[in-house]
Formats: sequence, structure tokens, C-alpha cells
Amino acid sequence: MNAISQLWKTRLEGFGAGFRLYAVSHTGWKAHGPVDEAEAVRMVRHAIDNGVNYVDTAYIYHGGQSEVVLGKALRDGYREKVKIATKFPVRMCQSTADFDRILNEQLQRLGPTTSIFT
Repeated sequence: MNAISQLWKTRLEGFGAGFRLYAVSHTGWKAHGPVDEAEAVRMVRHAIDNGVNYVDTAYIYHGGQSEVVLGKALRDGYREKVKIATKFPVRMCQSTADFDRILNEQLQRLGPTTSIFT
């Protein structure tokens, strides 16, 4: 299945409280700092356990590490509890092939059973 087919299969339902992975770096509220993976996973799961049902990330956050960390945080049954939004780097997309490659990279970073809303 190509990336576009995967995207169209995503169902959107009501969003409630959200969590933004922009702020999981060691250096504070920066999208490009290093990530304490264990602490970031703990933070995401704590947020979900306390009612968050929407998680926001982006292709560029922390050099792509934000999507990887989110994929790990959503293992063990957490994926079914949230919707995921990620920002697509439009300026990096010059062709349909670029679109498919980048979106597939995002899906791979987030994990094998992930659908996203970009």
C-alpha cells in the first residue's frame, strides 16, 4: 500500500486534550535539541494515562527523533488510545515520489501500525 492509500484510510474522530512533542528536548522548549528518550516516553505515557487523546509531532522535530520516540511511547497498547498528527515538510517535496518516500519514512519512524494525520 502506498503512502497516499494509507493516509486516506485514516478516520478522524473528536480530539480532546493534546500533547506536543516539540518540547521533549534536554534543552527546554526547542524542536532541535537532544532527546532523553526514556523521559520522553514516560511523559507521553503519563499524558495519555491522564486523558490526552491527541499527540502532535513533526518530521523535523529533533532531527526526526520525535517521531521515533513517539512510536516507542505508543507501544504496549498506547497507540489505540490516541490520534497522531505530524507536520509534513512540504518544502522538501518536489515530486510524488518525494511525497511517498517522506510519508513512508514518517510511518516507519512512528511504527508499523500507525496511521497519521498530516
